[in-house]
Amino acid sequence: MTKRYSQIPAEINRELSPKARQLFRDLIDDYERRIAELNKQVARLESKLEKVTPQNSSIPPSTQHPHAKDKPKPKKRQGKTRKKPGGQPGHARTVRPLVPTKDCDEVHTLRPRKCRKCNARLKGKDAEPLRHQVFELPEIKPLVTEYQQHRLTCRCCGTQTCAPLPKDVPTGQCGPRLAAFTGLLMGHFRQSKRRAASFLGDLLNVPCSPAWMVKIQNRVSDALAEPYEELRSELQNQEQLFVDESPTKQNKSKAWLWVAVAPCFAVFGIFLSRKRAALQALVGNYSGIIINCDRAKMYFNGKRLQWCWAHLKRDIQKLIDSQDRQVKRLGHDLMREQRLIFEQWYLYKADKISWKSFQRKIAPIREAFDNLLLRGRYSGNKRLIGMCEELYKHRSWLWTFTEIEGIEPTNNTAERALRPAVIYRKLSFGTQSASGSRFIERILTVSETCRLQNRSPFRYLVETMKAHFSKQTPPSLLPERETAPTKKAA
Repeated sequence: MTKRYSQIPAEINRELSPKARQLFRDLIDDYERRIAELNKQVARLESKLEKVTPQNSSIPPSTQHPHAKDKPKPKKRQGKTRKKPGGQPGHARTVRPLVPTKDCDEVHTLRPRKCRKCNARLKGKDAEPLRHQVFELPEIKPLVTEYQQHRLTCRCCGTQTCAPLPKDVPTGQCGPRLAAFTGLLMGHFRQSKRRAASFLGDLLNVPCSPAWMVKIQNRVSDALAEPYEELRSELQNQEQLFVDESPTKQNKSKAWLWVAVAPCFAVFGIFLSRKRAALQALVGNYSGIIINCDRAKMYFNGKRLQWCWAHLKRDIQKLIDSQDRQVKRLGHDLMREQRLIFEQWYLYKADKISWKSFQRKIAPIREAFDNLLLRGRYSGNKRLIGMCEELYKHRSWLWTFTEIEGIEPTNNTAERALRPAVIYRKLSFGTQSASGSRFIERILTVSETCRLQNRSPFRYLVETMKAHFSKQTPPSLLPERETAPTKKAA
């Protein structure tokens, strides 16, 4: 008799027929199966109760309300203060310096005519008068240049000949500065076509429409094609790249916005795929030392990687937030080692310890972290086995920054470069055509590259548009090749 029948009184069990015993056996098996299914369902529901936040997942911080209850609160100051907000008594005064009088557009001299007490007439002037300056915007009017192309008839053969436009004059009605400004307005400053047209019409008094914005956008995109391709081809020659991607849309199709950041420039690309082919189309035949990235599968291309510890920290926090005690315990242990790792890293970055000292101190922490991954790998817990097995199998990609000097442990550089593009996507819901995607990836490349090089994107775009209209080679975005435009070879 099995253990299941021990709960049946012996006198009843003796009176049961074989068919009745079989019936009880089937009922017990059915109930055990149902209980097992319910236990699995309860486990799934408990896992869903674990809140997913930007602190324990890869979702962007912008998705969380600033006053969310589960958002970590900042540390409170010790004790209360009675100080009022704002500047405190005795603090250094900060004032806006006055513009020199000679640089003012207008100067009005004001002298009192009568004494404010006895009404006596006043003469002379003050050697040091009070100076009051008012800043004002001038009335903005576009500079309109008209080119009158005369058509003359030959007296000999009767052929009409029209005078051509100068080489640096665009065939359309948009000049280089207006084109550069409009391109920045729609890309760098993330304004829609309709709002950009409204801005130009209401503030700059330039009559325009959303359709004209599209034409200018295409002109700017064509002008940036050569500098963009030059940057993209240079990616494969860099020693280190920070790479990341984010979903977007192109018309009604799902697409991905990629970014590859080198030390002095960044390149964006929009592709209809998230597979490895899209990464190869962006970075080409990359032969550098390292790629900083997250743990997505398309980066497993045989190159040496540095997995992002910022992503890993959020995954560890998710373990800590779990309802499973075994998962929570391992999460706390991994987080403790992670803190020790970055304590030594920050000491090294602050030049408080040498590179050799950093490597020596990180070695036992690395061994302890790998042992914790082994513990999770053989824990028998499904929540831990998959994650820990992958991390342990490719653990060398976690520690590249401890073996090669100059490598960053996180992919924050790429995420910072991608943030303005993500905000643009949230405002515009992607692009409507392939040409729109080309414009976005090129204007974002200019914007982020100029930021990294501390250059003015407007000035660069103006020079590029001038070169485009005059059919000259546009200025390069590479710092070492920053030269004046030269004429293209015939």
